Amino acid sequence: MIDGTRSSDLAATNLSASQKARLIYDEARSEMSGRLWRAALGSAEDQDRAQPATPTGHSEPIGLDRLLAILDPESAAALHTAPAPEIAAAAPAAPSEAAQAMQDGPNARYAGMLDAAAERTGLPASALAAIVDAEAAKGAGGTWQPYSRNPRSSAAGLGQFLNRTWEGEAERAGTWLNATAQANGWLDGKGQVRGESRGALLALRYDPRASIEAVADYASANVAALRGAGARIGEGTTEVAQAAYLGHHLGVGDARRFLAGGLSPDRARRLLGAQVGSAAAERRIAQAGGAVAAHRTWLLDYVGKHVRPERFA
Repeated sequence: MIDGTRSSDLAATNLSASQKARLIYDEARSEMSGRLWRAALGSAEDQDRAQPATPTGHSEPIGLDRLLAILDPESAAALHTAPAPEIAAAAPAAPSEAAQAMQDGPNARYAGMLDAAAERTGLPASALAAIVDAEAAKGAGGTWQPYSRNPRSSAAGLGQFLNRTWEGEAERAGTWLNATAQANGWLDGKGQVRGESRGALLALRYDPRASIEAVADYASANVAALRGAGARIGEGTTEVAQAAYLGHHLGVGDARRFLAGGLSPDRARRLLGAQVGSAAAERRIAQAGGAVAAHRTWLLDYVGKHVRPERFA
């Protein structure tokens, strides 16, 4: 039971001695390196997502034309005016370790949590699993690591939520996290997170159920926002999952600009550098002929390869 008094106690619940030591180390390291990371990316912390290492396995990339199918014609036409390198399709993959893990291995323990979040929000459980799989750090055999922390940002837990994004979900009426924060007395009279409760709230990211429920609420809100901005997102599970992931990865503001081809070269360069490192980003930019095209190519390829609900159907 979470009492909201000591975040260190909360984060360390049910951890072994080595896991506790690792968590403390990661927290300290992230506090320092996160400042440098955010300075490099600019002030939009909630929109810059540092991704986990690319999972093993290969699949067919999403491709620019496929992603354009969710846009309205006007936005699609605008995006086609920007240079868009062609993305080659890879050979279809054999069933991944992640798929096997959900059925028979350690990740099977999350199936009930995914089903509950899916029933509450109306999103397919396989879509939520695909988003978590693309975000979560992996252990042996593709096991999701609920106590993971990104050393380059404040992102933590299965959903790799940044501090401010997690707090925003706690303050947003109607979310699972908002109801939990209210029940624990973590919000003030204006519905904002109390300063003394911030640590306990942020530590809740390490709780698998909380992280999965937050992924579901955030995905639902992002899909609705993108549809409201003119993106034509169908009801297919893959389409919903990949659109939701763009919002989760970029933040809904940059996701809208990305889909409409409106990211500035400077913003695209920063986002790409955040994912692959400055040196690799500059090489990609030189090869693609520009930062916008290079970032688009990288992100479309990543989404197509790693946000695949069919692995969890």
